Amino acid sequence: MATAPALDKPPMVPTAPAAARPRKGLRKYWHLYAAISPFYLLFLAFGLIPVGFSLYLSFHRWDGLGPMEWAGLGQYQYLLSDSDFWQSIGNTIVIWALATFPMIALAMVTAVMLNSAVRFKNLYRIAYFLPNVTSVVAIAIIFGSVFSTNFGLVNALLQAVGLDQVAWLNTPWGIKIAIATLMTWQWTGYNAIIFLAGLQTIPGELYEAARMDGAGPVQTFLRVTLPLLRPTLLFVLVVSTVTGLQSFSEPQVLLQNTSNDSTFSGGPGHAGRTMVLYFFQQTFDNNDFGYGAAVAWGIFLVVILFSIINWRLVQRRGED
Repeated sequence: MATAPALDKPPMVPTAPAAARPRKGLRKYWHLYAAISPFYLLFLAFGLIPVGFSLYLSFHRWDGLGPMEWAGLGQYQYLLSDSDFWQSIGNTIVIWALATFPMIALAMVTAVMLNSAVRFKNLYRIAYFLPNVTSVVAIAIIFGSVFSTNFGLVNALLQAVGLDQVAWLNTPWGIKIAIATLMTWQWTGYNAIIFLAGLQTIPGELYEAARMDGAGPVQTFLRVTLPLLRPTLLFVLVVSTVTGLQSFSEPQVLLQNTSNDSTFSGGPGHAGRTMVLYFFQQTFDNNDFGYGAAVAWGIFLVVILFSIINWRLVQRRGED
């Protein structure tokens, strides 16, 4: 019986050591790494290095010109006992709450209306998005006229219905309401577009099934739309928290002519001085760059804390 001839084994190809292969890959794709390197170089120069320097600066006393003086944790110890900083936190939280929750409600209602509209959808989307791309300075100047005590549109409407005028930009709650109204008007359209994108991912079959089961519009919204829109709601809430707690241009431009102390004072009684305004006041008015850096890191911790709280609240409601 004849047997098949044995096949020769293919020759062994020597492989490069494991340490040498990455070096060969770097040499092979160096042009690709060079193409994306500008982003990382810019991020290093204008992102990581300034952040690291601000953390280093927060442990020093420095007026911006003279030599730095080591302060250790002294800046943060003073920050915890600084009543002006805590007042700025309170102002920021109140303004954020007055602006964010009405804005989210209005944005969701607007998104539902846009989603059900038949004609001129794109026109409506552009119109609602315009406030977000308009200059904040221009918006603040207009709202300063709207809330003016003597010639403002709001007081004119109050007088038309027989009510007294309100010094909106000279009273603590009037200042907060004016800033919150400005922020609500600015961000409602933007978040409505985000909600609209989330609504368009919900299958239409679910709405048809809800109607066949006898669910009305309110029940359909609460049982179908809102649960499926929860990830979008979480995104909008976190982004609104981050932007709202860092409000600066709105109170600074709106209240810059209402106080003789500083353009960063936040109006009479510092009622509109947010955390970022307080940071600018300490840094550029008082030339205390070390304490200003400590305030900036305090703002960072407050924003992170509130973002985590909002995220956990929305997630817990989703699990329930």
